[in-house]
Amino acid sequence: MELWYMLAFFAGLLVFFGTHFYTAFRSRDENGLAAHIGPGPYKGLYSLLTGIGFVAMVWGYAMLKPWIPLAVPPNWTRHVTMALMLPAMILIVAAYMPPAGFIKKGVKHPMLTAVKIWALAHLIANWDLASVILFGSFLIYGVVDRIALKRRGDVGFANLKPNVLGDLLSIAVGLALYLLFIYELHYMLIGVDVLES
Repeated sequence: MELWYMLAFFAGLLVFFGTHFYTAFRSRDENGLAAHIGPGPYKGLYSLLTGIGFVAMVWGYAMLKPWIPLAVPPNWTRHVTMALMLPAMILIVAAYMPPAGFIKKGVKHPMLTAVKIWALAHLIANWDLASVILFGSFLIYGVVDRIALKRRGDVGFANLKPNVLGDLLSIAVGLALYLLFIYELHYMLIGVDVLES
C-alpha cells in the first residue's frame, strides 16, 4: 500500500510544480499555450492540473509521514518554526489586503516570500525524507520563481502607494490567523498539535 502513497506523492509533486514552473518560464508571445487555446481554457486547465497535483501530493505526504526518518529534531526547532510562521501569516494576508501597506510595497512579492518562509520553517522542524522533499521543493520553487520574476522585470507591488492602514490590518488579521492555526486549524487540518510538548 505504501507504494501507492509514494506514487501519489511524487506524481503530485511533479504535476503541481511542473505547472508552476511552466507558469514561471512560459512563453509570453504568440507561440505560448495560452495564446493557442485561449486565456479561459488555459486558466481552467492550469487550475485543474494544479488542483489534482496538490491533492495527490498532500494525500500521499499525509499517508507516508513520517517516511524514512533522518534524525530526531531537537525540541527547540518547533519554537523556531512557530516564530517564523507569524511573519509568514502576516505576509500572506498582506498579499491580498486591498489597502496596500508598506509591508506589501517593501516586500514586492509577499505571497512568494511567505511561501519561502513557510517552507523553511517546516524544514527546520521536520527531519524525515518526505518532509525534506515536500518543503524543500516549495523552498526551491520560491527561490527560482523569484529569480524568474526579477529577470522578467516584474516588480510586484513595488509601485503601489502604501497606506499604514494596510499594514495595521495585515498585522491584525495575520496575528488572528496565526493564533487560529496554532490553537485549532493546524491540528484539525494537519493532525499535528503544535502546542504539544
